[in-house]
Amino acid sequence: MLPELPIAEFAFPGPLRDKLVAAILRGEKTSTCGLLSDYERDGDPVPEPGQRFSVIDSDGRPVAVIEITEARVVRVADVDLAFALEEGEGFASVADWREAHEQFWHSYADETRAYLGEPDWRVTDETLIVAERFRLVDQAEFMT
Repeated sequence: MLPELPIAEFAFPGPLRDKLVAAILRGEKTSTCGLLSDYERDGDPVPEPGQRFSVIDSDGRPVAVIEITEARVVRVADVDLAFALEEGEGFASVADWREAHEQFWHSYADETRAYLGEPDWRVTDETLIVAERFRLVDQAEFMT
């Protein structure tokens, strides 16, 4: 049984979340990122090193505990290859990382545009993201 902690959700429930959670459980995914505007819209503070979160699967079940080792606000243009590789999604370049993330963020762009009050919003070099590094601390017994 995993402890009660704040929830960490990776992507939306479905195949992408399942892929990301599996990579976390294998120790391949040790970084993630999200739009700073999503944190602001949801009233969530930027995580801090040492904070722990319960990772949930597509069914909402807690499957792992991660601990933040680094969290910083950076421009999309400042993401480097090391971070992209640590995302554990098989990116071979920063361009691959950016293409996948732009596609994901643009999948709910209407919500972002409405929040920001910018009807033409899109991801640019200047878009701010929260870039997090983490480590796997524990996983649910049924997953091991």
